[in-house]
Order: sequence, then structure tokens, then C-alpha cells
Amino acid sequence: MNQDKKTVFSGVQPSGNLTIGNYLGAIKNFSRFSDEYKTFYCVVDLHAITVRQVPAELRRRTYETLALYMACGLDEKKNTLFVQSHVPGHAELGWILDCYTMFGELSRMTQFKDKSQKHSENINAGLFTYPALMAADMLLYQTDLVPVGIDQKQHLELARDVAMRFNQIYGDTFTVPEGYISPDTMKIMSLAEPTAKMSKSDPNQNAVVYILDSKDDIMRKFKKAVTDSEAEVRYSEDKPGVSNLMTIYRAFTGKSFEDIEAEFAGKGYGDFKLAVGEACADGLAPVREEFARLIADKAHLEAVMKAGAEEASYYARRTMSKVRRKIGFVN
Repeated sequence: MNQDKKTVFSGVQPSGNLTIGNYLGAIKNFSRFSDEYKTFYCVVDLHAITVRQVPAELRRRTYETLALYMACGLDEKKNTLFVQSHVPGHAELGWILDCYTMFGELSRMTQFKDKSQKHSENINAGLFTYPALMAADMLLYQTDLVPVGIDQKQHLELARDVAMRFNQIYGDTFTVPEGYISPDTMKIMSLAEPTAKMSKSDPNQNAVVYILDSKDDIMRKFKKAVTDSEAEVRYSEDKPGVSNLMTIYRAFTGKSFEDIEAEFAGKGYGDFKLAVGEACADGLAPVREEFARLIADKAHLEAVMKAGAEEASYYARRTMSKVRRKIGFVN
């Protein structure tokens, strides 16, 4: 194993069906690191339970998220793919870092405010402190690089602050991770409300395109997508609906915004929406086919989980041994 390789870590929650926002903004880009880095990609089930889950659904989605990682191009031979709760170091380091994360820092997290509004009946302590667990996820593997979406940047900054604080007190313990926002990373917005991010928990099913949607469903959703009254395909801040569709079309076709504007000059939004739907459905077709093959082989997925947990645990134990010694726990 090449110890000189730098480390990449990222994770996706197994709560809800994954959207094209998750795919284009994160998972699709993960495989680019597989050759040059030591990569850890995790199904973060501990994070999922900050919101109430149906146990059978959480189990099913854990398998599905792992299968989607693989269907989106993550080779289990090149990447460490595992489930967060299978490596106890995440929870242990999460608690330790709780004790080095300030109340004020956590109270400023915008996602805590958003989730508290959405789940006002269940504002639990985990919902408040989970950024410390996110910090533990990264720091446990001495991570150099974290591919993040724009909306996770605040959590990465907190992880960096906590790592530096710990290092200042106890000496060099954690690698301070850098964020990687790909130049290709895009924020995909709701099809029904294009000023809001596309969310897998959106109650309006027409607002969200899921990775595993059928072609018919994808086409129907894009036909209903909100645009404006101008009937001009042009990328502009004052045209959020059309700009969002152009972003999606660019992601699946590789065409520039200028090319897209030229392609649909003089054409109506009907033609444009059909083209976006076709490009999206065709781009996702190989992922859906590979997912169907993988999810049918539960034994293989469990073997990947087991091997991934063993590999991740090896690295986690090395970090935790150092952490325990530094803070004064008795071995």
C-alpha cells in the first residue's frame, strides 16, 4: 500500500433517494481521485439518524447508497467503500471533538438552523453537534482533501478550526484538510422553485429528479419545470429556472452556455425542456442499469462493506491510538 499517497474522504447520507444534485455535485466527481489518492467513501448512517428514520428503510437505503457509489464509477478495488457505523472510531472521535468544539461555533451553522425549522418537533442534541462528527469523519483518516459542495463549506471550515485547535493544545495530531470544490461542481436547483436547492426531502416530487427515476418520470418532470415568460434560452441571474435547466444540460452534454444559447436560439421552451430531459435520462441510463445489477447481489455488497470497514478501521485505529495517548486516556 502506497503510504505516500494523499488521502481523500467524503460521505453521503442514506436518507431519501439521491438526486441528480447529489450525482452532479458530488458522486460523479469522486472517481477522478481514485488513481492518485487513497480514497475513503463512506455511507454516513450515523448522520442520518439526526432525523427520525424508519429502520427497514434506513437499512435498505444503506445498501442502495453503496450500490449507487459503485454504479457511479467507484471501483471497490481502488476505493475504500464502507458504512460509517461499521467503524466505531467515528463515534468515539466525534464525542472527543464535541469537547473541543465551541457552542457558539455550532450555533452558527446554517444547516442546523434550516433543519431545526424543518424538524421543529425533533431538535435533538445530535442535530446540533453533528458538525463535530463530520469533523471526526474527515480527521479520522488524516484527510488531505475533501470534495465538498458549496453548501458544505461551512462544515469543512469548522473541521479545520477544530483540528488546528486540537493540534495547538496537544501538538501535531491531525492533518488539517483542504476543501476541493471542482470547477465542474454545480449547484442544482429545484425544478419547481429554482431559487431553492434541489432537495431529496422535497415533498413536491415534480421538483426533484432522482438518479434512479425512469426515463418517463424524468421527461415528465422536465416538461413541468418552471421557466419564465420570456421564451428565450439565456443564462442570466434574472432567469433562475432557465439557467438551472442550462446548468443541468451543460453537465450532461459538456456544451458551454454559449453553445446552448446558440442551439436553442429562436426555439421555444418546450423544445429546450425535452432536450434537457433526454440528455439527463440518457446520461443516467448506464448508472441505473449498473445499479439494478448490483442491488440484486446483496452478498457482494455485504462483502464490499466488510472489506471496506476492515480497511477503514486499520487507519482509524492508528489515529485513535495517537488521540487517546495525547489527551491522557489509559491504554
